[in-house]
Amino acid sequence: MAELLSIDDCERLSVDQVWDLYRRYVNPGQVNIFSTFAFGRELFTDAEGMYLNTADGRRILDFTGGLGVLSHGHNHPRILKARTDYQRRKRMEVHKIVFSPYIAALSHNVAELLPGDLNKCFFPNSGAEAVEGALKAAYKSRTPRRDFVLHADISFHGKLIGSGTISGSQTGVFDFPKMANTATFAYDDLDSVRARVDGLRRPDGTSNVYAIIVEPFSATTLTGCSRAFLEGVREICDREGIALIFDEVYTGWGKTGTLFAFMRHGVMPDILAMSKSFGGGKSSISGLVVRDGVFDTAYGTDDDALLHTSTYNGFGEECVTALEAVNIAVEDDYPGRAERIHERLVGGLSALQKDFPGDIGEIRGQGALVGLVLNSPFELVEKALAAIPVGPLKNKRSFIRKLTAAALMDDLYAREGVLTMMIENGDFVALTAAPSLIAEDADIDRFLHSVRASLDRGLGKLVSTFVATKLKMMLGLT
Repeated sequence: MAELLSIDDCERLSVDQVWDLYRRYVNPGQVNIFSTFAFGRELFTDAEGMYLNTADGRRILDFTGGLGVLSHGHNHPRILKARTDYQRRKRMEVHKIVFSPYIAALSHNVAELLPGDLNKCFFPNSGAEAVEGALKAAYKSRTPRRDFVLHADISFHGKLIGSGTISGSQTGVFDFPKMANTATFAYDDLDSVRARVDGLRRPDGTSNVYAIIVEPFSATTLTGCSRAFLEGVREICDREGIALIFDEVYTGWGKTGTLFAFMRHGVMPDILAMSKSFGGGKSSISGLVVRDGVFDTAYGTDDDALLHTSTYNGFGEECVTALEAVNIAVEDDYPGRAERIHERLVGGLSALQKDFPGDIGEIRGQGALVGLVLNSPFELVEKALAAIPVGPLKNKRSFIRKLTAAALMDDLYAREGVLTMMIENGDFVALTAAPSLIAEDADIDRFLHSVRASLDRGLGKLVSTFVATKLKMMLGLT
């Protein structure tokens, strides 16, 4: 008879037992990677607001924002109440052939907050699904049929075959099969877009491009498109009959200082993809919003109405959670909070840059997405690399940047009790401060104090300590 674990069994597992289960049943590589870091050698028991609690009693300041998911922080009381009330009343979850008041209400609220005729909503589970749905709607809405979609060279849209194909940052990682007929332009470079569009025409001179997809703010490089670029792309799309898609999976719902990053520039897409904090940190839900005219052309007839459906589209409890998450973001002015967080963060990091000019090379970002680009202690790291059997490195300098950021990230957690994250896209690597939008001044000041304390210990020393720990683990000495 199978020996099945219970929920209580889960909560009694040690970190070694969890590692063993991951190695056998989940992904052994994750154990090898994450156990390098101090946070990968501990288990968390519970979380609230900005803080995580570990099994051994440590209280950790979470400055990752859940990689975009936790704008509301951990276990926001209003979101918890919305979910438990829904469960207590035994509300119906999902059924594809009956109407859902929760889908109807959430669609209404989203459309009310978006400009123009961005009205038609679909609620899948993940950001990658929203992106794939956006491509599908764009393709279906173009008549006669067209072949190509254009994406930026530094883009990240997901890890499925389609969304991965149009993710510039995924290029070269592994040669997965690709979606046909994609082409790349340089991010925030209007001439590059023009050249691509002009080079993809049919013999009669009409465009063979059905969509251009853009991240108005790139969360993986912490840079944004200019107003002139977005206006220019919008003009090209209008002139050529191309659908314009904005991917705001990471940046939506206030993260960059406006409700959506594109609103800063007043340029409207034909299709918008969103996810991450849309679910309030508790719901696996994303959103695909299409302008009325585009939707009517793609799915506006009875014959086409069911061409894009999903079993878990608009799952009841997920929609209820998103309803409350959106209301909180508006009522508590999350865009304004992101702006205030940005001002305090950048002010404090700029002061640190003056005190540690050899360590901090650049501060970059917008709203509550701010990155610290570090100057690597290059000679020391080169010597450290020689001692590690890392194999041939395609980009040693990028690897060193990652190693340097990882060492600071590990020290912040182990010595200061602050959880941060590292982002990378090609050669760009940064330690990122991306707090939840509930962060208070005291939380930001603690983060800044912790970065100072870690840098005071010496960035070169942090790297050598981090490398030594990895070596010991590889040799089974810890």
